[in-house]
Amino acid sequence: MSLNIEKGNQKRIVIVGGGFGGLRLANKLKGTDYQVILIDKNNYHQFPPLIYQVASSGMEASSISFPFRKHFQHRKNLYFRMAELRGIFPEKKLIQTSIGKVEYDYLVLAAGTTTNFFGNKNVEQHAIPMKTVSEAVGLQNAILGNIERSITCATKLEQQELLNVVIVGGGATGVEIAGVLSEMKRTILPRDYPDLDPSLMNIYLIEAGNRLLSALSPESSAACERYLREMGVNILLNKMVTDYQEHKVMLADGSSISTRTFIWVSGVAGQEVPNLSAEHITRGRRIKVNGLNEVEGLDGVYCIGDQCLMEGDEAYPNGHPQLAQVAIQQGSNLAKNFKRMLKGKELKTFRYKNLGAMATVGRNKAVAEFATFKMSGFWAWFMWLVVHLRSILGVRNKAIVLLNWIWNYFNYNQSLRMIFYPQKAREIKEREKREATEHWGEDLLGKE
Repeated sequence: MSLNIEKGNQKRIVIVGGGFGGLRLANKLKGTDYQVILIDKNNYHQFPPLIYQVASSGMEASSISFPFRKHFQHRKNLYFRMAELRGIFPEKKLIQTSIGKVEYDYLVLAAGTTTNFFGNKNVEQHAIPMKTVSEAVGLQNAILGNIERSITCATKLEQQELLNVVIVGGGATGVEIAGVLSEMKRTILPRDYPDLDPSLMNIYLIEAGNRLLSALSPESSAACERYLREMGVNILLNKMVTDYQEHKVMLADGSSISTRTFIWVSGVAGQEVPNLSAEHITRGRRIKVNGLNEVEGLDGVYCIGDQCLMEGDEAYPNGHPQLAQVAIQQGSNLAKNFKRMLKGKELKTFRYKNLGAMATVGRNKAVAEFATFKMSGFWAWFMWLVVHLRSILGVRNKAIVLLNWIWNYFNYNQSLRMIFYPQKAREIKEREKREATEHWGEDLLGKE
């Protein structure tokens, strides 16, 4: 396989990752005298803030996903290639991907993060992560499948294991999935499963710290906790998960919770960049960058978004929070700097403008914090809806999401609760098997 893109006389910018940061950078380079190549392992941009709604059968996966190629139609200087990064060779200014070598003048790493299991292999093997749309669909199948099986299982013990849901991680994703599953228990189970006692379904939210939403103020954390407890969620604070054995989540204090729906949203780590020297990696597997988002010591290599940790910002000495707004703002600033390079102008250091943070736990229940004020309840929930609706790509997707929300507000009886187990075509499985057995290092050196 080959990239099949002639380089020409333009400087080439290769962006690895089409998340918030990579997409914003590519958009802002429209009409410039650069050749821009966006590489992503998926052929679509996904909207992570609403992934939990896919996991809970409240929204179709396609409603929060948008094809890159449709988004980039009529863009003459931009190319998209679906591929995975296999290695980086900055001394040669090229990367190795699953479709071959790609030369660059400037490389921007924007691949985001993956779930962090903190080295616990047993938890990694059994827990269900929720970072991507495909993982959310898998979780949806697991939840619905376990409920279906609980009606026909042979023993009360197995039934309780199937109906207990354990969520580890008290951040925004954790409280949102706990809230939406609590609403599902209250509104969906009585309708769809009249022969099942809804009270048998227990939702546990476990947090190792002393409060939920630690990135927000204590007032917002307390409001969120109050909402969830009122909705029937069992919140366990100052509890650390150590293992998962025989359908039991094991805690550090010796207690355990039986479950076959074990959801892990307790942390993230930067996507690994094969062949990148360890001197450029810091805590959380994030890549160290300076105020210009440059990976120091590597000519023409940049990193933005959740995958990087910027040093030198006095307001954020421990690095910026791994939020969408940080990635978007870094993508915009880097695009401006690339334009300044063409004109020989001085480059501008990145400065993050905190636009606030928010989290929702259910209908009319949310918390939001902005620079000058905080809010909770209905108006925070309404603000959450507006902000997220504006951020979704595509008029069709915005319309579908809005109609979903309106319908769900008055009637929880949407018909998305179906179980699909995708089967890959034989050709694709065989190709993936061949690619997995190839050694990218030998392949690269053999073609030099």
